[in-house]
Amino acid sequence: MKSSLWIEEFQSDHSSYKFEIEKTLFSGQSEFQSVDVVQTKGHGKMLLNDGLIMVTERDEFAYHDMIAHVPLFVHPNPKNVLVIGGGDGGTAREVIRHASVEKCTMVEIDKMVVDACIEHIPQTSKDLTGDRVNLIIGDGVKFVKETKEKFDVILVDSTDPIGPATPLFGTEFYEDLKNCLTDDGIVVSQGESPWYQTDIQKGLIKILDNVFSDVFLYTFSNLTYPGSLWSFTFATKKYHPTKDFNPNRVVESGLDFDYYNKSIHSAAFALPNFIRKNLEGLIKND
Repeated sequence: MKSSLWIEEFQSDHSSYKFEIEKTLFSGQSEFQSVDVVQTKGHGKMLLNDGLIMVTERDEFAYHDMIAHVPLFVHPNPKNVLVIGGGDGGTAREVIRHASVEKCTMVEIDKMVVDACIEHIPQTSKDLTGDRVNLIIGDGVKFVKETKEKFDVILVDSTDPIGPATPLFGTEFYEDLKNCLTDDGIVVSQGESPWYQTDIQKGLIKILDNVFSDVFLYTFSNLTYPGSLWSFTFATKKYHPTKDFNPNRVVESGLDFDYYNKSIHSAAFALPNFIRKNLEGLIKND
């Protein structure tokens, strides 16, 4: 009988995902977390932090398309963009596809994640050394508290609120983010699973509601995150994510996407009723 190696990630006490592994490409322990890159049989290369799946080559485009292009096509002229986290490089890759973006500053706390992805997952990390990407290995919380720069769009590409990502789910952090924004700035954050992390999701939105006047939620699907339905929060100083969205900008950009398109943009804010009921009074989405 042929034996095989599998990685299993538990979504809850009652369910899990399993992936067949061909070989381990990298395994290390940074000062923050364990970092592994493996070659899977069905999903290409996979990055795991503390045993949790962050990225697979097969479906990374869904997450990176939706965290980047939704706010960048709402803001009329995004020039200066900040990414907090995003060590695999996929978010920065999508940001600099926009011709208006002059600089993308990316602040990632764990150098091991960046180095492992540059070496083993160039699909996502290929643009981290580009001229328009300012890669900073450092604490994003400290950066936003101390920086004097102003950003048009800020993308919080974080893991769940455990380990090094814990401070990224606090009121003080989002107050500092608001201070870093231009007068018409937008903040998009990883918003967790509406199936499995509802308490975390509601907690994050309550924090955003205390800091921003307008907070929205939008969803997308992928293969490898718990429940396959995932979300982003959209906090804004000025622009409505659908009413101020011009679909013609997507067409005129000439960009080709694997997940995002002008129809997906608006549809992503049309939430299923179970999410609307769970978040009643916390989000707008109208």
